[in-house]
Amino acid sequence: AEKRFLSINPELIVERFDIFYLPETADEINLSDYDFIIDAIDNVTAKIELIVRAEKQGVPIISSMGTGNKLSPEMLEIADIYKTSVCPLARVMRRELKNRGVKKLKVIYSKEEPIKTDSSVPGSISFTPPVAGYLAASYVIKNLIENK
Repeated sequence: AEKRFLSINPELIVERFDIFYLPETADEINLSDYDFIIDAIDNVTAKIELIVRAEKQGVPIISSMGTGNKLSPEMLEIADIYKTSVCPLARVMRRELKNRGVKKLKVIYSKEEPIKTDSSVPGSISFTPPVAGYLAASYVIKNLIENK
């Protein structure tokens, strides 16, 4: 990704963190340095840590919920976490965030029922996760423009 960014804009400053974001490593990143955060982490503990820290530091954040076992990117939408339905990850996140006092959070989630499989790990099709990323990018850019 870094090479691609620099091919578009060679003057861009890319800040990379070669860490797995968890409560133990969270202090390595100063979230207040950023205008907006897009959370695309697959680990619930890490997602919660990032969201809670962003809220405490007043940094806007949008969080992507589960796209595994979903084949219909047109069913993705942006909503508050407490207004989501169907998504198993959003259900877990709602409970955990409520327990931590988080009152609101913009998320990208799907109203599509996940496909049932024999695997305990959700599988991802090549086209659904990128659409969630495009929705997140669009939301952030619009928000930054509106709040300039």
